Amino acid sequence: MIEIDNITKIYDGRAAVEAVSMTIESATITAIVGTSGSGKSTLLRMINRLVEPTTGQVRINGEPTAGLPKNALRRRIGYAIQGHGLFPHHTVAKNISAVPRLLGWHKDKIHARVNELLELFSMPPDEFRDRYPAELSGGQQQRVGVARALASRPDLLLMDEPFGALDPIIRTRAQADLHRIQRTLGSTILLVTHDMEEAIQLGDQVAVMDQGQLVQHGTPAEIITNPATEFVAEMVGGVDRPLRLLSLLSVSQILENGTAEGDPLDEKSSLREALSVCLWSGRSALPVERNGSPIGRVTLEAIRSRAEGTHEPG
Repeated sequence: MIEIDNITKIYDGRAAVEAVSMTIESATITAIVGTSGSGKSTLLRMINRLVEPTTGQVRINGEPTAGLPKNALRRRIGYAIQGHGLFPHHTVAKNISAVPRLLGWHKDKIHARVNELLELFSMPPDEFRDRYPAELSGGQQQRVGVARALASRPDLLLMDEPFGALDPIIRTRAQADLHRIQRTLGSTILLVTHDMEEAIQLGDQVAVMDQGQLVQHGTPAEIITNPATEFVAEMVGGVDRPLRLLSLLSVSQILENGTAEGDPLDEKSSLREALSVCLWSGRSALPVERNGSPIGRVTLEAIRSRAEGTHEPG
């Protein structure tokens, strides 16, 4: 568990981050979202002490970070940035193993960890271990950057706009990779983004920053349905809010008895996907299956009813 307690950073008499308190539960993804200059990256960098707080405290599993040597602290915290920051003259394997080598891991353990992570990122070790960054696509380079940050099994992974330089299609795949791998490894991740869509898709919790302050911290559904301020409502987007809520819900949540014509949807499909299929095909109901067997249907009327459940901030 990561505890951020009343943390502040002042530059030239102005608070870049002001009295932020937040708890990040273990084995979850928390997305920090805000516009440029909102303080989100400064907050992230105070956790691994790339930026020293003016006041306040960060604790990792109850231990204050201020009392730890910086090098020891950073070896416990993975850090992935936009553009990946790989060493160009090191192979993929050597890039990924950078921190384990510093920690003195046995070479057999390092070899096994590199292979494990490459497999997790769908990059066959025999094919990719000995390549250099210049021989990889942008998406592959980003995967290696995240794998390197995870290599030593850190207490926490910090990610600062990790997918910002990727084109939209690769970015969507990279987000899906991260979500799958986080669930597989049980990692604790704190991710900074300016993209509310990314925050909602990836975050178990979303923290919204505005002018150095934490203005709302909650689940994606809470952020969408009950924005705490006008700024949060603008970040969520009035027109897009119902669609964003539907993307968080699965068809299994409004499943009903009955049958319908056409190709079935898997029960784990989102209501946003179901709405898209209904509108594209002109159907008012879709069959739903589990492991290839029919289990019911989802109707356009029920999807629209759930979308209309969003409401304006009071």
